[in-house]
Amino acid sequence: MSQCRSASMDEADRRLINALQRGFPICERPFETAAATLGLSEVELIDRIGRLLDEGALTRFGPLLQVERIGGALTLAAMAVPEERFEEVAAIVNAMPAVAHNYEREHALNMWFVLAGETPEKIAGELRAVERSTGLPVLNLPKEREYFLGLELEVRA
Repeated sequence: MSQCRSASMDEADRRLINALQRGFPICERPFETAAATLGLSEVELIDRIGRLLDEGALTRFGPLLQVERIGGALTLAAMAVPEERFEEVAAIVNAMPAVAHNYEREHALNMWFVLAGETPEKIAGELRAVERSTGLPVLNLPKEREYFLGLELEVRA
């Protein structure tokens, strides 16, 4: 199992990562509030998060939104992309503003990506645009039911 630990990660970084998995304050000064619970200054917390992102110890820092609850739409899509065209197709897909993220998988359907948009109809249009741009069919896998799993990973020294 690989370890996602930066060479320069110290005890404060580990406490920060462990604490932020449980939520982030929603208030006028959320970084200041979060920092106080960790014994850090607001500036130090912001700097640490930035450094952890830059070093790859964190890959993302931000909210997870339920886009449907705020009036939007999203879907998971998959494609079978010939190996010799993978980079070309990935560049086309990734250039689309509606694409949230794109992953390569070891499977016949080797490219999986998430599209977000204002409506299911706009998502369908984006999927057709991918098909036109790449000449490849896209499998649309919209969410039918949502499950919530709580997962916290403890970072240790």
